[in-house]
Amino acid sequence: MSGERLRVEVEGRSLELSNLDKVLYPDVGFTKGEVIDYYTRIAPVLLPHLRDRALTRIRYPNGVTGTSFFEKNRPAATPDWVRVATLPAPGSTRGRETIDYVVADDLPTLVWLANLAALELHTPQWRIGAHPDTMVVDLDPGPPAGLRECCQVAVLMRDRLADDGVAAYPKTSGKKGMQLCCPVAGTQSAEVVSEYAHRIARELERTHPKLVVSRMAKNLRPGKVFIDWSQNNAAKTTVAPYSLRAGPAPSVSTPLTWDEVEAVAADGRRRLRPFTAAEVLTRVDEYGDLLAPLLDGGPELPTR
Repeated sequence: MSGERLRVEVEGRSLELSNLDKVLYPDVGFTKGEVIDYYTRIAPVLLPHLRDRALTRIRYPNGVTGTSFFEKNRPAATPDWVRVATLPAPGSTRGRETIDYVVADDLPTLVWLANLAALELHTPQWRIGAHPDTMVVDLDPGPPAGLRECCQVAVLMRDRLADDGVAAYPKTSGKKGMQLCCPVAGTQSAEVVSEYAHRIARELERTHPKLVVSRMAKNLRPGKVFIDWSQNNAAKTTVAPYSLRAGPAPSVSTPLTWDEVEAVAADGRRRLRPFTAAEVLTRVDEYGDLLAPLLDGGPELPTR
């Protein structure tokens, strides 16, 4: 029954789960119990990408067709074993000086969040108390451009970044676009990282003006791929790898191989679509964590 509650032990923590048969993705009948199961099974590859990062959640208590809300501050009745980091909140719309962020370092915290219908998990490019250790560029297609054009731009950007000794790893956003994630040294400010990404985006716009746009004006985007370099702003977050997304099906922000990206970029008959939770679990069994190199650090970025 939908009102039933279930007491479980997860790695020594006691949690009460509720409404496990509540359908959160009505088009496909995907329930809260299945959301919790997915996050439990994906945790070994997801948690390293969440660890030590202030977590923003998007919650869908009545499913993806109902009202949702962003949540940065810890919710009421947060268990005392959940890690909380109190950080400055410049520009807060609620006039707060600080925010008490949840930090998902372990499986019990992840299960607790899934039980709150926190479907989407978003993180900044920095760990708490540190400079960014990841540079992210968001590839946002303007219709009729789609994921094929994103793949073409991803290859161009990968090759340009390689000239500076910067490695790039692709993933889908879980919706219409892609991201490239690049490990960096963690010794430079968000402003330096953002300016570098902006400079490379401008270069690609100059050399491929029919395919790439680096300016934010939406009227410039139809038929092109916007390289959103501003994702590296210290106040911004990006959907975490392996996070669910809200949509008709339980799609996932999914790491890709460069072979997959190159194949789609080169062949207009091939298609790349968002992967579902079940497909991603199978992919992890096959590939492991394709984004594991992000955890090993990277180079300093050129400043000119």
